[in-house]
Amino acid sequence: MTVQRLLAVAFIFVCTAFAWVFLGTSLVVRTGESDTRIAREVRQLWGGQHNQAAPDAWYETSRVVVEQVQQQNLAGGTYMQPVTRTVIDRNPVSIASSRIDVSLALDQRQKGLLWYDTYGVTFAGEYRLVNPESIPRTIFVHFVFPSTEALYDAFSFRLDGHEVRPGSDLSQGITAQADLPPGGETTLKLAYRSRGLGDWVYSFTPTGVAQVRDFVMNVKTDCDGIDFPAGTISPGGKSRDGKGWKLAWTFESLITGQRIGVDLPNRLNPGPLASRITFFAPVSLLFFFTVVVVLGVLSGRSLHPMNYFFLSAAFFAFHLLLAYLVDHINIHAAFLIASATSIALVVSYLRLVGGLSFAFLQSGVAQLVFLVLFSYAFFFEGYTGLTVTVGSVITLFVMMQATARVDWSQVFAKRVPPLPPIVARG
Repeated sequence: MTVQRLLAVAFIFVCTAFAWVFLGTSLVVRTGESDTRIAREVRQLWGGQHNQAAPDAWYETSRVVVEQVQQQNLAGGTYMQPVTRTVIDRNPVSIASSRIDVSLALDQRQKGLLWYDTYGVTFAGEYRLVNPESIPRTIFVHFVFPSTEALYDAFSFRLDGHEVRPGSDLSQGITAQADLPPGGETTLKLAYRSRGLGDWVYSFTPTGVAQVRDFVMNVKTDCDGIDFPAGTISPGGKSRDGKGWKLAWTFESLITGQRIGVDLPNRLNPGPLASRITFFAPVSLLFFFTVVVVLGVLSGRSLHPMNYFFLSAAFFAFHLLLAYLVDHINIHAAFLIASATSIALVVSYLRLVGGLSFAFLQSGVAQLVFLVLFSYAFFFEGYTGLTVTVGSVITLFVMMQATARVDWSQVFAKRVPPLPPIVARG
């Protein structure tokens, strides 16, 4: 192996790395474009993200306000005239107690390069409202649906024991009223079945900070791997329920601007995963080239730069196949096909170049480790860096032990061609 050959191999490596950058960028663009378009389609077909807000309750009072309004006289001047008008004020009514039961059934769906966390939700809530005044009041209650892009089956809205029929425009929610005596109370019961996308969230108030009294919420899931979105309150109780969980939130008296939320488990998204594997590819090829070069030094037989060009193309074939197979088949099946194809290309080629032992036992094993296993580490979220680090350290140790006695000055010594023999003149 000469310095000129090493420079040629380095040039091939750099060119292949640029090709991987272009491929990875195209994957990112395809994923972003499909997410923008397909997410909208999924919301329209299945339902949007659910953010269920607690009902809003209030009573109204009127007051007379005198305002000075500027008027113009006949002479062209102005004067101030008092104008009396009646103003209606909304006085908020706190919910005295809440009993809520929610059931979430995960039903993930794949569209293009992405998986979407879709779910079915069953909601049942009972709220107790109390007239805080010492005189009779009409209490108004307003309920807003958690998403305008969802369907609601078996919907029930009962206030003071009476079913309230929804109006014509439900995008603004439903408003009902009940007449209560001084200190009297009424009960609001809500129930529906729906389907949502992404996180499920419950808000104590649409905006700002809310005071919560005598609150109990029980959420049941049918799946493992749940989490809680940022800015939400974790449950006070959590217990196993078959394959899923039972979650409980209980508050006696709470003032908060946070919400309650459940983040259902995410599946591996083929597009982002394939792009991460593609951007990491130069690291895998660098390790593989290092091993092949060292093996050539130890055996006294080095490959030509054209051999490295074809090996780079075989590595690139893995990521090219993976990038376009994930559109059509399962990500694990796509990974298996791409791995088998790339290994077959390398082994069958090096078998002709350096023999069976070099192709299978040396280069084949190196490709299996640095291409296949390093890439498969991306399937395990949170362990990718550790896996690659351990593999790198082990590789470094093996290479250092194998080349410790190599005289590198001899390896990279400039080969001087022998002088031609001297022909004696007769």
